[in-house]
This record gives sequence, structure tokens and C-alpha cells, in this order.
Amino acid sequence: MSTGSKAGKDQTPVTARAAEIVREYGPLAGEASVGGVTHDGQRVWAATRDGLIAFDPVSGETTRTLACAGDAGTAFDGTHLYQITEARIDKIDPATGTVVASIPAPGNGSDSGLTWAEGSLWVGQYRDRKIRQIDPATGAVLRTIESNRFVTGVTWVDGELWHGTWEGDESELRRINPESGAVLERLEMPRGTGVSGLESDGGDLFYCGGGGSGKVRAVRRPKTAARA
Repeated sequence: MSTGSKAGKDQTPVTARAAEIVREYGPLAGEASVGGVTHDGQRVWAATRDGLIAFDPVSGETTRTLACAGDAGTAFDGTHLYQITEARIDKIDPATGTVVASIPAPGNGSDSGLTWAEGSLWVGQYRDRKIRQIDPATGAVLRTIESNRFVTGVTWVDGELWHGTWEGDESELRRINPESGAVLERLEMPRGTGVSGLESDGGDLFYCGGGGSGKVRAVRRPKTAARA
């Protein structure tokens, strides 16, 4: 695949709209911080300092906990969980919490968001302002997309690439062109509300990690012309 694409610095600015937060969960089991977030089709998983916590998005009740190290992004491929931990990405059996394989993380410790799509892992690199598509078996970088903001979460849904940003007191969810990195849509979170992980439920919601708040927030995904 192609190796790089740069965010268009001369593109027409896209006006931000207010993100519609429809629900807040937590603080999760008294956790002080939430990093990565993923969705397995039924439950939301959140990476915390003490492990992975799964909860029912309808009731908000915790349904599973796994004592797995987790510093940042989390993903689910339909069978296994993937978790960024220090400078590696662990592949985890969600039934037992057993780490069945590990690969090097492309940012060597500066990685943030994580998602699964098109048979690949997509990894956000926070201060490098990049999203990398990698081989889930080897960690080899297949493609790089550049952003003009810090990347704190990544998700694909219906062919759309979204990522979270968090700089200072400002956070957004951004839809970008996966070829050029150009910003196509911006959802602005309330000031002081951080985004530390991002995942779609495959439908109308995004789930966002809330960093040091210990919360996960559900945000309404805007309807496009194709979905209206």
C-alpha cells in the first residue's frame, strides 16, 4: 500500500459543530483514568490502569474485568482484543485475559488510539500526529496518514475514518479523508472534556474514553446523506 499522505494545510477550514453527548458512564469502578475504548458488538471495553473493564451500554453495569495491562488504545477484531501496553500491542483472549501474542507498537511507546478495520490494526500516534495502518501479525507499517492535531483515538465506521483529538482543554472528534488526511467534519466536545480513546458501535454512537475523569461518554454520530 502507499506509505504516506499528508494533511492538507491549505484546505478550507471546516466549522466545528457541538458534539452531542447522549450518556456518561462511570467513573468506572472507581478508576482514576480511562485510556483505550472498544466495542465487541454487545459490550463496551475500557482500558484502565488496573485492567480491562467491560460494561453493558444499556444498563451501564460492569459485566467483565480482565487483569491485563493497558496504557492506551484498545481494539476488537471479532475474536480477540488488542491492547496498547508500553511499547507493544498485546493480543488478548477476552474469555480468559490470556495474552496470546504481542507485536511492537509503531510509535515505540508514543502510541494512543487503536482500532481494527480491513484486516489491519490502525494505531494513533499522539504527539507525532499520525495514524498508522499496521500488520496485526508482525507490526509492520503498511500506511501512514498525517493529522494536524494530536491523535488520541481512532475508529472506522461505514468506510469513514474518525479520530479523537485532545490538546489542552480542547477535544474533538474528527472525520478525515483517509487518503489525504484532510479534515471533513469536526465535532467539538465541551471545554475541559478530554477524549482518550474512540470507537464506533457500528451504528449511531461513538464511545469516547474520558482520560482522568474515569468516564466513558457516548456521542451521537452525525447522519450523512447516505444514512439520512
